[in-house]
Amino acid sequence: MKNNNLTYEKSGVNIKAADNFVKYISSLSKKRQNRRNFQNIGGFGSITNIPSNIKNPQIVASTDGVGTKIEIANEINKFNTIGIDLVAMCVNDLIVQGAKPLIFLDYISINKVNLNKLKQIIKGIIKGCKISGCELVGGETAEMPGTYSKNKFDIAGFSVGVVDKKKILDKSKIKINDLIVAIPSSGIHSNGYSLIRHILKKNKISLKKNIFLKKELIEPTKIYVREILNLINKKLINGCANITGGGIVDNIKRILPKHLCAKIELNKIKPNPIFKWLYAQGVDENEMIKTFNCGVGFCILIKSKNFKKIKKYFTKKFQPYVIGKIVYGKKNIDLNGKIEW
Repeated sequence: MKNNNLTYEKSGVNIKAADNFVKYISSLSKKRQNRRNFQNIGGFGSITNIPSNIKNPQIVASTDGVGTKIEIANEINKFNTIGIDLVAMCVNDLIVQGAKPLIFLDYISINKVNLNKLKQIIKGIIKGCKISGCELVGGETAEMPGTYSKNKFDIAGFSVGVVDKKKILDKSKIKINDLIVAIPSSGIHSNGYSLIRHILKKNKISLKKNIFLKKELIEPTKIYVREILNLINKKLINGCANITGGGIVDNIKRILPKHLCAKIELNKIKPNPIFKWLYAQGVDENEMIKTFNCGVGFCILIKSKNFKKIKKYFTKKFQPYVIGKIVYGKKNIDLNGKIEW
């Protein structure tokens, strides 16, 4: 005889709980949608207009996640900031092209819908969108029992921006003698956490008992949108790089023409306390440089005459400083000296 009591919920998927979460997101998102006309919120797709003040609009898209920083959030039971990280990882890439973030979508996959946890995550996402001037217009929440173990989850984001074709930042704008200017990071940002967690495990360090690490390791990624777009609009930037995975070396390489080289003075870099702690744990300098931002969250390339002009666009905590210049060279990166840890 057939068993007619089989349901989706019994297999581990609670559609009602997921629907309640979607309603919660919609209620928060609609409060933010007061400047642009987004249509079909909560439908199969979200529709928006390209800003009319852009003569020749070009669409720029970026997608990213926050890696194993989610494991730090799980360990200390704090989820209201990793949403900011998620937005930051996407929109900070958009502005490298000169694009203004327009819309954002999220993807959350989780073992079992936990409304409290999900609400905290989405509040962070909406806060990140507010900081970066874009709107959360949709997403997906997937309950996946059997794929994720108890309390485990992952998040990913997708952002779309727009830039006038004449304002796109490309390699052709970077010139000899441009200054390489560092914009400080807020901390680790969202790269290198697998190495950090390895150190914590090896040394049997509990984050719940370590106030310094608990604060530093969950500190959200700095969003540079407002400052960088202001500089682009004032025509004060020739190029820029978001310093994420691969550190300052790999990310500056990505924006340089083949015949130019970034000559960087490592002793000018100002590492945050958390990087000094990591170095003290036995991570050598080469590994630090290729894994972490080491205190430099974003780099801009500018004419030397513009350095004083750009400083007023940044708060005291994120004041820019020079770490090198662009010279002729075939190897793209020339590192000199050592970071003062």
